[in-house]
Amino acid sequence: MTTTSLPGGTFRLADDLELTRVGYGAMQLAGPHVFGPPADRDEALRVLRTVVELGITHIDTAEFYGPHVTNELIREALSPYGDDVHIVTKVGSVRDAEGNWVPTRQPDDLVAQVHENLRTLGLEQLEVVNIRMGGFDAPESGSIAPQVEALARLQEDGLVRHIGLSTVSAEQLAEAQSYAPIVCVQNMYNVARREDDALVDLTASQGIAYVPYFPLGGFSPIQSGALDRVAERLEVSRLTVALSWLLQRSPNMLLIPGTSSVDHLRDNVASAGFALPDDAVAELDAIGSAA
Repeated sequence: MTTTSLPGGTFRLADDLELTRVGYGAMQLAGPHVFGPPADRDEALRVLRTVVELGITHIDTAEFYGPHVTNELIREALSPYGDDVHIVTKVGSVRDAEGNWVPTRQPDDLVAQVHENLRTLGLEQLEVVNIRMGGFDAPESGSIAPQVEALARLQEDGLVRHIGLSTVSAEQLAEAQSYAPIVCVQNMYNVARREDDALVDLTASQGIAYVPYFPLGGFSPIQSGALDRVAERLEVSRLTVALSWLLQRSPNMLLIPGTSSVDHLRDNVASAGFALPDDAVAELDAIGSAA
């Protein structure tokens, strides 16, 4: 049951899928460096249940968070899932015994990862699966056709309902669309990292959701200082400014801020609802071109 009005409303990714623009990223529910169990399992479960109570319908996760940890917490907290719980997961990486992130993107690997997500989430079908390509924070050149074809076959088999992409270029998006409809793109993007400005506008024109990660990542010292000055003048946190700018940037922008604290979850939702004045937006827009 929705107990509060979420900022930004909703965005329809497909005829059968509409998500709140303020979502929740489950990555921080795992242990340090997104590896191992949470420090406070009970609080992690409370966070997930509060997500639903607040009316958030978009939960972002991945089997390689933990690994297994966030998916299993989601299953314990929320299964059997209500019609208003929509889980978006990712494939394309695994973790080794030391917690290193290991890109694993061969078609057979992706198929195995889909089945592992189904198992740990306790689902018969994954609503949205993002194919994680690229490097840590930017796309890498090259074809992604084999990966998209593998997910498209799983879609035909009924194991995946919708396909998304992560850390890809506009050219890779266009290539993927020749094999299957794409409902979302999840790339690094924020007020300072604006390389994807054209892709944000392109996806908006096509009705594709754009989901930015690292809302405070990749800032230079000059850019960070400029953000701090705006936040101080408005008497809000820098995260409030960053999330609000993203939500106001484009109607297809979906946020997935994460936290392992119920109090911080409520703060994040409130932060996204802060209305930036026009002069602040103009000042923030200039940050992206700062040296």
